Amino acid sequence: MTSVGDEVELTIGDPAPRGECVARGPDGRVVFVRHALPGERVRAVVTEEHRSFLRADAHQVVDPSPDRVVPPCPRAGPGGCGGCDLQHVSLSAQRTVKASVVATQLRRIAGVEVPVVVEAPPPSDGLEWRTRLRLAVDEDGRVGLRRHRSHEVEVVDRCLVVHPLVEVARQSVESGPGPASVVVDTDPATGARVAWVEPPSAADRARLVPHRSAVRGGPKTDSPVTQPIERSAAGHRYRVSPGVFWQAHVAAPDLLVGAVLEAARVRPGERVADLYSGAGLFAAPLAEAVGPGGAVVAVERSPTACADAVHNTVEWSWVTVVEAPVAPRVLAQRVGQADVVVLDPSRKGAGAAVMRAVAALGPRVVVSVSCDAAAFARDARVLLDAGWRLEGVRVLDLFPMTAHVELVGVLGPPAGDACR
Repeated sequence: MTSVGDEVELTIGDPAPRGECVARGPDGRVVFVRHALPGERVRAVVTEEHRSFLRADAHQVVDPSPDRVVPPCPRAGPGGCGGCDLQHVSLSAQRTVKASVVATQLRRIAGVEVPVVVEAPPPSDGLEWRTRLRLAVDEDGRVGLRRHRSHEVEVVDRCLVVHPLVEVARQSVESGPGPASVVVDTDPATGARVAWVEPPSAADRARLVPHRSAVRGGPKTDSPVTQPIERSAAGHRYRVSPGVFWQAHVAAPDLLVGAVLEAARVRPGERVADLYSGAGLFAAPLAEAVGPGGAVVAVERSPTACADAVHNTVEWSWVTVVEAPVAPRVLAQRVGQADVVVLDPSRKGAGAAVMRAVAALGPRVVVSVSCDAAAFARDARVLLDAGWRLEGVRVLDLFPMTAHVELVGVLGPPAGDACR
């Protein structure tokens, strides 16, 4: 039997989620291989052993794919930083691989066959796109990024996928002795930047605490880092507090607002449910679209995000922000009915109960935004099994050099229900 640490020669098969490819090991078990490409012959070292499968890193390429390139970052290979899964793949091939994975998930989980094209937003080289970065600090105070599936810190001087403004903000931060996490958040459109240190314990991680020195050579601080960051997207200004979710890609907010509005085709006077609404990225443009004769009900469980959303939509009196989890009871009692539903859940998806409750609102269209193809497919399947139709799906490459994408799917009700 093959064990951890063994070197094996493998012929690489289809791409799999999480930046891996599938191969068959010498003992017959499936091997999920990182740093490889379909069709390659590689020598790989086994990193994990499970009863039915193995994980391995390709250390030597015997027969390379024509899509293989030299990674821009020398720390992106085996044993290095775990943030980028696909730096060894050309950008065009990255999108081909991602399209294959998304199409497979939709077919296997949602039961639909749809052509998938991964759209490429700027920047064109796939670098300097990330506006938010979480850095790990080890016991010696060294700052870096986590290695793949590990708590070990890979010390890095510069991350190539982060926006230059992040590097500017990062250089101003001192963490003191670790372990801890340094979070840097920026908005290139406004020039705003903020950074803070989170403590290591799970109990303390949810609150912001002061660190020894906010800025090298600057004054000491005795108060938590709580100032919000001012953001700009789709013609609107947003206040977003530290810890409140915001899309990391520099172009993502504009692209997603445009995609959601195009998919929803909101009409003046309609009632819209904006679920998992965060700081109100979608609520503000949706409120403009429905006008004073309509209504937008934004549902979000985070009190801080809700406070931001109230601030960001204050000029539209027809927006209601509901501080509550997105749950069937909340949707029935606080939303009641909706012409349009927009939902942007976390990576795990909304779940079957919420999707059934969404259908019960009687919308003419549901627009689902997701950063995980499998979760999107599971949620869509609930409506598809009830006779709904997947009318379209856009896949945006908002995480270049990684295995992730963002999906915007449009679901329409059964033909007999589409009466509005």
